[in-house]
Amino acid sequence: MPHQTAVSSRRDWLRSATGLCVGGMIGIGLSLNSAISAEKKKARIAITLDLEMSRNFPRWEDTHWDYEKGNLDDAAKKYSVAAGRRVKASGGRIHYFCVGRALEQADITWLAEIAKDGHPIGNHTYDHVNVMARKNSDLQFRFQRAPWLIEDRQPADVIRENIRLTTLALKQRVGTEARGFRTPGGFNTGLVGREDLQQMLLDLGFKWVSSMYPAHANTQPKEKPSADVYDSIVQAHAKSQPFVYPTGLIEIPMSPISDIGAFRNGQWKLEWFLEAVRRAVAWSIENKAVFDFLAHPSCLGVVDPELKTIDLICDLVQAAGGNAEFADLDQIADALRH
Repeated sequence: MPHQTAVSSRRDWLRSATGLCVGGMIGIGLSLNSAISAEKKKARIAITLDLEMSRNFPRWEDTHWDYEKGNLDDAAKKYSVAAGRRVKASGGRIHYFCVGRALEQADITWLAEIAKDGHPIGNHTYDHVNVMARKNSDLQFRFQRAPWLIEDRQPADVIRENIRLTTLALKQRVGTEARGFRTPGGFNTGLVGREDLQQMLLDLGFKWVSSMYPAHANTQPKEKPSADVYDSIVQAHAKSQPFVYPTGLIEIPMSPISDIGAFRNGQWKLEWFLEAVRRAVAWSIENKAVFDFLAHPSCLGVVDPELKTIDLICDLVQAAGGNAEFADLDQIADALRH
């Protein structure tokens, strides 16, 4: 009974807070991409988790993960499974993106469970490579330390193979098709001007990519976000809705602010992050837009072990009634093709 009372109180607060948030954003100029239909009746809320290890977590001095992004620890695996269960219980699915090297681990029953529960798993390259790299030294820390792994191959060839191997590993080890592609790291302009990368992904069988992470204001480390910072985050989200590149590849941008942006770059407190997420989701619901939450179990699981962020998003969708729905990135992409 105490748990039910707490949940009820939280949802009452969410309904009130959502109204206040949206009301305070009336003056923000909107710049939705024309690919979003004016006839859309519901906001589409996606929760996505990148399955990789993150520098500075769980301890600030942990930097070795740059060289072993796929060596997921038990805590990250447990958080990934718990988050999937929580979202499924609320009527949604998480879209996961897996670094291929994680599939070399002896035990992947946790990932198989995620797939069995119906959550899509996308391709995040095998070694967490920089798809924008023009020279081999910029591809990944691992190849700087062990350049013989790629010898004198061209960066584009290494990138293509990194993507292809992950698709193959997911199929052979987990028994699932790669459901979409997310670039390691996000780029302010996505793949604009990189028709070569767009075509590479199309040739590899992908219909959509999640590569754009819009520029926005942040704080100095450990500084509480101001109203201007929060407004900048929402404005950036509003201007980075899904669209179609001239090649036909669909872009589904990541919505700011990510957990890495908040907890590594800004060193925020959890409540500050929750407020940023609440505002962005509230704007999306009011404007029937897309929200693509980006986080990493290796980071968010450390700063938010009780899954408060996941609960917040689920509660906001449920409180919105018929004005919002959960959607994975396949469903968001499909809406742009019709």
